Amino acid sequence: MEVEETMNEENSNVMENSNLSFILDIPLEVSVELGRSRILISELLQLGQGSVIELSKLAGEPLEILVNQKLVARGEVVVVNEKFGVRLTDIISPAERVKQLGA
Repeated sequence: MEVEETMNEENSNVMENSNLSFILDIPLEVSVELGRSRILISELLQLGQGSVIELSKLAGEPLEILVNQKLVARGEVVVVNEKFGVRLTDIISPAERVKQLGA
């Protein structure tokens, strides 16, 4: 009986791994949102080098990390080897992510 259970468990693990490996190569769009702004076309046409656009977020507020335009985490900007990156500070719960799918 124990051998049978072990074999069933191993078969289940193999099936789960093969199911997961199927989706591992699906490309996703990851973006980081610093803030948003709504401006008129006339204002857009007047922008030039050095122009400043006011964003909807305050300085120091967490950035939003989006995957396929759905919020999955929040984070903060970091600089590593002269490149910008994002440190994740808050992961959205699975329940919240599922709610977003309906939206």
